[in-house]
Amino acid sequence: MALAVARTIEQGGALVAEAGTGVGKTFSYLVPALLSGERVLLSTATKALQDQLHGRDLPRLVRALGLPVRTALLKGRASYLCLHRLEQARQADAVHDGSVVQVLARVEHWAQTTRTGDLAEVPGLDERSAAIALVTSTRDNCLGSPCPRFRECHVHLARREAMAADVVVINHHLFFADLAVRESGMAELLPSVRVVVFDEAHQVNETGVLFLGVQLGAGQLLDFARDMLVLGLQRARGMADWQGLCAQVERAARDLRLLADHAPGATRLVWTEQAPDGLPVEAWRTVLGQISQACTQALQSLEVVQGMAPDFERLHARAAALADSLERFCGPCAPGAVRWVDVGLHVRLAEAPLDLAPSVRSWLQSAAAGGGVAGGAPATPPVEAAARAWIFTSATLGDDPGLRWFTEPMGLEDAQILRVQSPFDYTSQAALYVPSGLPAPSDPGHSAQLAEWVAQAADRLGGRTLVLTTTLKALRVVGDGLRDRFSGSSRVEVLVQGQGPKRRLMERFRRGSNGGGPGCILVASASFWEGFDVPGDALQMVVIDKLPFPPPGDPLVQARSLRLQQAGRSPFKDYALPEAAVALKQGAGRLIRHESDTGLLVIGDTRLLKMGYGKRLLAALPPMRRLRSEQELDEVLDWLTRTSTTDRPCP
Repeated sequence: MALAVARTIEQGGALVAEAGTGVGKTFSYLVPALLSGERVLLSTATKALQDQLHGRDLPRLVRALGLPVRTALLKGRASYLCLHRLEQARQADAVHDGSVVQVLARVEHWAQTTRTGDLAEVPGLDERSAAIALVTSTRDNCLGSPCPRFRECHVHLARREAMAADVVVINHHLFFADLAVRESGMAELLPSVRVVVFDEAHQVNETGVLFLGVQLGAGQLLDFARDMLVLGLQRARGMADWQGLCAQVERAARDLRLLADHAPGATRLVWTEQAPDGLPVEAWRTVLGQISQACTQALQSLEVVQGMAPDFERLHARAAALADSLERFCGPCAPGAVRWVDVGLHVRLAEAPLDLAPSVRSWLQSAAAGGGVAGGAPATPPVEAAARAWIFTSATLGDDPGLRWFTEPMGLEDAQILRVQSPFDYTSQAALYVPSGLPAPSDPGHSAQLAEWVAQAADRLGGRTLVLTTTLKALRVVGDGLRDRFSGSSRVEVLVQGQGPKRRLMERFRRGSNGGGPGCILVASASFWEGFDVPGDALQMVVIDKLPFPPPGDPLVQARSLRLQQAGRSPFKDYALPEAAVALKQGAGRLIRHESDTGLLVIGDTRLLKMGYGKRLLAALPPMRRLRSEQELDEVLDWLTRTSTTDRPCP
């Protein structure tokens, strides 16, 4: 893999490399990238992975290779303290509750000593705290160079440091957000870079389509109303009815929330007609009209005061942007895009392209022409980008030799493809079991019976179990069942996603029974399917409740399936099945993380053995030994509970 990366850096073009768990893909791209002497942009999936790359992997390699390389870490705005908004929040203490005021005091004390302004440095700061939105900026409310604290701005300083570095570590969200930021005149990084690496590349497409679309959410409206009220009362009291304007925007956002609450239980509402599915057309039009009227009146009032301070100019621009987005959603959906409404903590209207293929092709074409990837004049002269190298890598990029699951939606059909198998000895380290006594996944009692099965097996292991569910409903049923079963137990502790910050749950699970405490069962969904790394004995059984087919009611799934059908292809074979195979590989990949790990993978879905497509899904999994009877299962559970599992292979 390192040689393939080196050739791509030397010759230019795109390399798509699937590197199985344990290959060492991070060093496989870092070593040739560092030795090339080129400027490198590394993009990964999460802030935690950014910190690991910049704080551990890069320094170790730079020291080992003895290279004079300057590295920088660059995160999104929401990760950095905004000094200007901290001042505003401090002056508006009266509108905050006690818990928010306490967090603000802690952040203010830390702000006096921090060099980076990275909020990850604040001890014990809960990433869900309402205070974070008050002390960070967004693209909507950032004042840019007119800001009175611009010279000290942590975001600005981090960008300046990145522009001077040889290797810059960012994340996928920032990469796509920065395309829009660049158009407003911020420093451009990509045109001066010769090597671009996307680690955890399997997330790039889904991240990109959301950023390259249009969104309008109740959260945006509420943030705008809060900022308008605070600034209006501080800087222009009496020049407008700020409280009335704020109340009108908040009322419109609330009515949007209440209307969506009446929709059938879904997290995404398909929106192909005049109104989203399940919502009355007239009521929907009325709510959009209320939002439009509230934004228009706010815009008119802000026009009067926008010359008084940069903050008012930015608020005026935000009001205009909200009105423009609303006008977009009142018209037809753009060609080649899909529209829906997210129903969650906040309601959000969204329109996005179906995939990134057109955008990625334009990157490669503009690179060949020596330009950047977005509009606007470069802040630095672009590199001779005919030789720009694009590296896309992950442990899971598809289930066929051409990795079409990844390359087709990314427009990378002509890229060089490399698949590097995991060096782990799965046949001796792990086993796969499908419980035959479970009901069909469509049976209402499936989750409850799965919880009973997990309880018996996990009790023998003393916890050490990760249960991955495909739906939030299954998460609740399985979690409740296991908590009831182990209530009062001193041997097994049940953790359920949502009961605390993700980082805290992960740390508690990794600690396991060390120190004499109980072992853990963690029941989780969504983000725990990937990026959750627990080497050692703290995790010895991974349970996946059902085959992770994409939800058929999801608007993006429906639109992509329809496009395939119109092209004469099979939505199931060419979309749903590869999606399930990749997700299954990601979930199964949580089990064996080190060459000495041992464990059991359990898939609670008998379709894996009964349906014809099960062979394709089984082939996508690591080559673990198949258990075909309860007796074989008992032998493996006994093997896993031995003091040491290194003296003999999995039976």
